[in-house]
Amino acid sequence: MTTAPPPTTSPGWRAWFVWGVAVAAYILAITNRNSLSAVGVDTAERFSADAATLSMFAVVQLAVYGGMQIPIGVLLDRYGSRPIMVIGMLLMALGQFVMAISPSIGVALVARVLLGAGDAAIFPAVLRLVATWFPAQRGPVMVQLTGLVGQTGQLAALLPLAALLHATTWSITFGSVAGLGLLFAVLVWAIVRNHPPERPADVSVNTETGAVRVVTSAIDTGVGIRAAWAHPGTRLAFWSHFTTPFASTAFLLLWGMPYLTAGEGLSPAAAAGLLSLNVVVAMTLGPLLGILSRRIPTRRSLALVLPSIGVQVTAWLAVALWPGPAPIWLLTVLVICLAAGGPASMIAFDHARTHNPAHRLSTATGVTNSGGFLAALVAIFLIGLTLDLQGAGTPDTYSLEAFRWAFLTHVPLWVLGTAFIVHERKSTRIRMGLDPERRRHR
Repeated sequence: MTTAPPPTTSPGWRAWFVWGVAVAAYILAITNRNSLSAVGVDTAERFSADAATLSMFAVVQLAVYGGMQIPIGVLLDRYGSRPIMVIGMLLMALGQFVMAISPSIGVALVARVLLGAGDAAIFPAVLRLVATWFPAQRGPVMVQLTGLVGQTGQLAALLPLAALLHATTWSITFGSVAGLGLLFAVLVWAIVRNHPPERPADVSVNTETGAVRVVTSAIDTGVGIRAAWAHPGTRLAFWSHFTTPFASTAFLLLWGMPYLTAGEGLSPAAAAGLLSLNVVVAMTLGPLLGILSRRIPTRRSLALVLPSIGVQVTAWLAVALWPGPAPIWLLTVLVICLAAGGPASMIAFDHARTHNPAHRLSTATGVTNSGGFLAALVAIFLIGLTLDLQGAGTPDTYSLEAFRWAFLTHVPLWVLGTAFIVHERKSTRIRMGLDPERRRHR
């Protein structure tokens, strides 16, 4: 057993510098992820794509992202953040270059596969850097701060990227983003380090025994995934991340702009303003939820996660049931309520970190992160499929009524996720000794 000092209670300038570069890379990753959000109609016209095909761009990207989370977690536990982030940035750069020159839907889908694979590496790697460079008590706030700063990437995708596309060409726009990816691959390699110099290796502290040991490649590859999933706290994290952010992700990633413009009749500028408001509200709520998550660790699900789901359900039902186009104030309420999902989803990573020893931290994080993107890809696909089934699958045939029915496909996902959150919360509290064990009836 190796004893190595944990991070100090006051991280120095180098910790903030490493985190700053890593978060800048994460901002670019989110810009890449959302690069079709404000140009969905342009994408549909460029590739002559119907709604289901347009959904496939996001579905393929998210499917790869979600599917890569557990392998990425294992690789992070084996090699650390630096090399995995560099590979991720290079894959995203390649994906955007392919997107820039893609002559057909098939090639463009290959680009989104590369993009999803590269994007999958960045956020878990940044969370690992938070765990290795910062003291544990700062974890909840640092995770929320990471998410908050990263959300500026959505603003870049909504405003400058769309403006660049309309001012230049498709190839120049996506080629420019590819160039930024190459630049950040170099920056990450030059500046980011897996752990502080005073620590010879990443150390793991078993949360149940207190044992300290050096992380090696043998620890997590064999039983780590099963061990992580076996703990109800990891399953609670998965279902929390499954249920809270998918509606906002579907809205921002692809379908918000078409719905607001072609469905509700807003101008592109007004629709972009509402999408930007969603991002700003999420950034504002992030630090608040981080502080509350730290202060009420045993009531996070009941006080923070479930209410965030409740307001999203209520807002969407209100918009769906409104006769005719929704007034701007109601659409504003909708985007504000959807914004609560992002910060609430970060609480899932507090669960994963709290209930797993550090030697399988990244694996548990990968399991957790896959939940939200699994739900998002299902939601995005169902929206596109429902639009097509109603004969409203192209920009010329989009209608408000068709969009409303399409977005109501969120409801079963919310119901499913909420049921599992309630169940796994009870199991986790029993495991922690906070609630008595369930009585088994003979």
